[in-house]
Amino acid sequence: MGLVRPAIWGRLRQMSTLAWFATASLATWLWLLLGQGFFWRTDQRLPPVGEDGAAGAGGGWPRVVVVVPARDEAEVLPLSLPSLLAQDYPGEAEVILVDDGSTDGTGRVAAELAERYGATGERYGVTGERYGAAGERYGVTGERYGAAGERRGLPLTVVSPGEPEPGWTGKLWALRHGMALARARDPEFLLLTDADIAHGPDSLRLLVAAARANDLDLVSQMARLRVASPWERLVVPAFVYFFAQLYPFRWINGARPRATAAAGGCVLLRTETAVAAGVPEAIRRAVIDDVSLARAVRRSGGRIWLGLAERVDSIRPYPGLGELWRMVSRSAYAQLRNNPLLLTGTVAGLVVIYLVPPVALVAGALTGDPASAWAGGAAWAVMAGTYLPMLRYYRQPLWLAALLPFTALLYLLMTVDSAVQHYRGRGAAWKGRTYAGSYVSRQGD
Repeated sequence: MGLVRPAIWGRLRQMSTLAWFATASLATWLWLLLGQGFFWRTDQRLPPVGEDGAAGAGGGWPRVVVVVPARDEAEVLPLSLPSLLAQDYPGEAEVILVDDGSTDGTGRVAAELAERYGATGERYGVTGERYGAAGERYGVTGERYGAAGERRGLPLTVVSPGEPEPGWTGKLWALRHGMALARARDPEFLLLTDADIAHGPDSLRLLVAAARANDLDLVSQMARLRVASPWERLVVPAFVYFFAQLYPFRWINGARPRATAAAGGCVLLRTETAVAAGVPEAIRRAVIDDVSLARAVRRSGGRIWLGLAERVDSIRPYPGLGELWRMVSRSAYAQLRNNPLLLTGTVAGLVVIYLVPPVALVAGALTGDPASAWAGGAAWAVMAGTYLPMLRYYRQPLWLAALLPFTALLYLLMTVDSAVQHYRGRGAAWKGRTYAGSYVSRQGD
């Protein structure tokens, strides 16, 4: 034993700097694999309940009002809005669409859809033939989201609150107006959903049943994003993977929660909980409003659940890298609270965790550094393995897992660009508005 220890110490001293970094990356990946709430698993789906789950838990299906904030969404509304009007919900429900200062005729398109689809089913039902061609373009088929012609559609009200007052982001200003109108209807639940989200016919019923049966105050589903173009295949599944790594769903949904988040595209919120949490007023400046909403609900004592969706899809196309870049960079620095120290730490972490493994493997093999090659290859293998479940969920080729370091490099550059735009006064720019001083709300201000 006396000779073994010096021999081991001698080998460690001979390790290159790259080998040490690769070893640190491998150790980090082993910890992420086992110690970060099993974030890489995709089994957190909507809790199953029986057909009468909501009725049995609360003595009948409750009234629900769906609130849809929309700004310049005329292109996607003909695909998404009818899926809400066609909800197969046993209780009373209606839809309020809030036109947030659109310039593309969003309000007009919504009003036309209300007249066409929101009254009698025979006249206004959605058919697969009507939306089949457009559905192929956005990855949504009319047959899946269409309503039977004989069914009556949900009533739809289209309103516009005007430009937001100082201190409000546009979406939250629209939600404020829509939620105020909704509360006048005295609903038990509010469904807050984006204008680019298409819902399966039973989506609302299953959300309400899950909330009632499990005594949840906020039920949120991460909508399945569109994955059609090559850039979407490369970037989109990783977006959800990174989100789950930052906010492990198991930690959010556990009996003793260790994380708090929601997915803003689909949030079922108990009305009395919204009042108790003071939302949306409490989070009026938040750019990343879904996480801020979840934190406000949690502070008020509400119970939260977040998981992956099976019947909720985003139909917004991001065909090129430019569109995806803007989608990520508009809020990446806000996620870091506009803090340069957090930015520095994030960049360093991404480099060590995602970029060092392939560099170490290749450089070690070329220079005859077996320690670097072995540690880098092992870290890369663990990284790719944790990405496979997300690729399966998105029905993508599994070989894309090997490209995760390149995708991480893109996200690193997007994050740096987000910070650059912030300091140029163009941070969090979206659809003609800029919220340079906004962030993820921590204290509800």
